[in-house]
Amino acid sequence: MSNTKYVFVTGGVTSSLGKGIIAASLAKLLQQRGFSVTIQKLDPYINIDPGTLNPYEHGECYVTDDGAETDLDLGHYERFLNIPTSQANNVTTGKIYQSVINKERKGAFLGKTVQVIPHITDEIKRRIQLLGETGDYDIVITEIGGTVGDIESLPYVESVRQMLWEKGEDNAIVIHLTLVPYLAAAGELKTKPTQHSVKMLMQSGVSPDILVCRTEHEISDDIKRKLALFCNVKQEDVIQSIDAETIYDVPNLMLEQGLDTVVLNKLKLSSKGEPELKLWNNFLQKHKNPTSEVEIALIGKYIELQDSYKSITEAFIHAGSSNETKVKVRWVHSESLTPKNFEKKLKGVHGILVAPGFGDRGIEGKIRAVQYARESNIPFFGICLGMQMAVIEFARNVLQLENASSTEMNKSTKHPVINLMESQENVTEKGGTMRLGAWDCTLNKKSNVFKAYNSETISERHRHRYEFNNEYLTQIENAGMKAAGTNPKTGLVEVVEITKHPWFVGVQYHPEYKSTVLKPHPLFVDFIKAALKYSKQ
Repeated sequence: MSNTKYVFVTGGVTSSLGKGIIAASLAKLLQQRGFSVTIQKLDPYINIDPGTLNPYEHGECYVTDDGAETDLDLGHYERFLNIPTSQANNVTTGKIYQSVINKERKGAFLGKTVQVIPHITDEIKRRIQLLGETGDYDIVITEIGGTVGDIESLPYVESVRQMLWEKGEDNAIVIHLTLVPYLAAAGELKTKPTQHSVKMLMQSGVSPDILVCRTEHEISDDIKRKLALFCNVKQEDVIQSIDAETIYDVPNLMLEQGLDTVVLNKLKLSSKGEPELKLWNNFLQKHKNPTSEVEIALIGKYIELQDSYKSITEAFIHAGSSNETKVKVRWVHSESLTPKNFEKKLKGVHGILVAPGFGDRGIEGKIRAVQYARESNIPFFGICLGMQMAVIEFARNVLQLENASSTEMNKSTKHPVINLMESQENVTEKGGTMRLGAWDCTLNKKSNVFKAYNSETISERHRHRYEFNNEYLTQIENAGMKAAGTNPKTGLVEVVEITKHPWFVGVQYHPEYKSTVLKPHPLFVDFIKAALKYSKQ
């Protein structure tokens, strides 16, 4: 029988309070104390996964090694803990209902009426315990998406209630994250929203063990006493979470507040050592005290919601710290780049990154940005669609293949330098059907990417349907753009480079997904190094 302990993180008053960051920070501290920890996210929406969601709806779709399209919070979990997540770390209402309905169709419920309780809640509890039952983890932290009181999160809260009862108070606890707003007119912090939120949670039969209060101002002992009294918790279990300069400060802030100690006491666990955040704080020190600055143009079509490129901007932070350089991002909407203004909009940047995406909106702007980087010898990094745009730009402007394109944007193009993978030709469903997850790639030893990775074989995560068309490979290579990395099984081109350019790399995969605080991604580190060199010319 598994001895895994469970910590549930719920949120109240408003969304976007930072449940994911609190969960990741707590996990980091527990990990540093010698415990094996993982975090999972329960998302109340009915989509099977965020793979079919517009980035404006939900921010970036994060991809795991085993090919799960997941919530962007899993990116935070990996960046903080430096361990990979999987399919089991992200559960949606869609997955829960799909599983229960499939069982019902097979007659698994022996003619019973299928209901939210017990069938849906049983499936939620089964999913929550999948990671715990592997025997790999001492503690599983489960973040419940949405806000307490939402109709769609009620089955999750009920499942938590049942698990608290089944596991016993030493084996499962609830941390409730809530808002203590400051009213400028009154000149004081207000506890009423938190009181209401806890009351709402208790109406569902769940009493929080720990309160974490998001605030812009220090919470006094008087306010902590008041919150403890009205919310039925001990005063030492009221934890302040004050606004931080960066999300990477939060583990230190939670350590100061003793969140990890309170959690271990509740779970009757003895610490295996004090948190040693030496490497973490070394990263923070360099991040906060850069000796240089570079400006990178990020060319994308969802830039109004910067969470759409969360992993890329975090990878810039990791790579920047590694180079002791502040990376300033110039957000450029690809649709805004025209033949008349692209030079003006990109003037003065030290590097250009063309971001991933789908569909034909804004691609001409991306192609112009690639051309500007290539012709001006500015360090260039193309990711997924960005790499494909680099191939198209090269085919059009160097090989003079008129209107060369991708069959994603132009099915009847005369020069489909990017085309649909054979395995995708008969696929009609959109969800979870792309080339997903970790795939191997063999690098050319004479390439820039090989120097960056310092390894001939790498494994990177994918999320796409369209690929480099190998029928054009010889022609493109003869003109100076080389295939610097290929898939060893399929021969598909994974990485392109222009050898005569100071730093021009396009990758079919998503390197940003694997960048963490303690292991910045080598390509991002090398790209920022190249941008730094360019800035000093």
